[in-house]
Amino acid sequence: MSKNISVLLAEDDPNFGSVLRDYLELNDFEVSLATDGLEALREFKSGKEFDLCILDVMMPHKDGFTLASDIRKIDTEIPLIFLTAKSMKEDMLKGFQLGADDYLTKPFDSEVLLYKIKALLSRKLGDQDEEQTHFKIGRFEYDSEMRILKLGKDERKLSPKEGALLKLLAENKNNLVKRSTALNKIWKDDNYFTGRSMDVYLAKVRKYLKDDPKVAIVNVHSEGFRLVEDL
Repeated sequence: MSKNISVLLAEDDPNFGSVLRDYLELNDFEVSLATDGLEALREFKSGKEFDLCILDVMMPHKDGFTLASDIRKIDTEIPLIFLTAKSMKEDMLKGFQLGADDYLTKPFDSEVLLYKIKALLSRKLGDQDEEQTHFKIGRFEYDSEMRILKLGKDERKLSPKEGALLKLLAENKNNLVKRSTALNKIWKDDNYFTGRSMDVYLAKVRKYLKDDPKVAIVNVHSEGFRLVEDL
């Protein structure tokens, strides 16, 4: 089940971090190792899709708790595991209050970490199984898993960002989708440049839907946009 699973590992001890990365890679995980909190946040916001984060609590520049808080502003669902040399109850409580899914005190058995990761990912995949993947948008049908937009016999394969944007709009059909929500969820950042990028993709998706005049993506000034149907 760990095939193609991408992990962000934030650990400031280069030796321990390398050993842990190698162990996870031997178990078929893809691991990005960051040696401080700021580097880890940059990596998380780089556009790469991570399935899980393993965060050391005590790190330079940005500690694990602050890093977790920043990550949670971008992705409220991604599983988080804290690593710490401390065993203080207050630290554990703080970690769970920040949305940690699990907690390990150093030193720990690597197999225990592997077990915890697999348990968390099994739960996450189970939640994803319940997600809606097929949407009716006017005369269109959209398969978000395959990223196929269909109108009659005509099919169009969307790019990953086009597909994610249309899925977000379809999930919130007729309701406002805030710009900040779309940017943080899909682009992992909300700034001028990602905003311009999103506008380009939004224009593409709007063009794809133009063959049904009863479907439209409406801009809501200074707030966001909504996908509307005139049924």
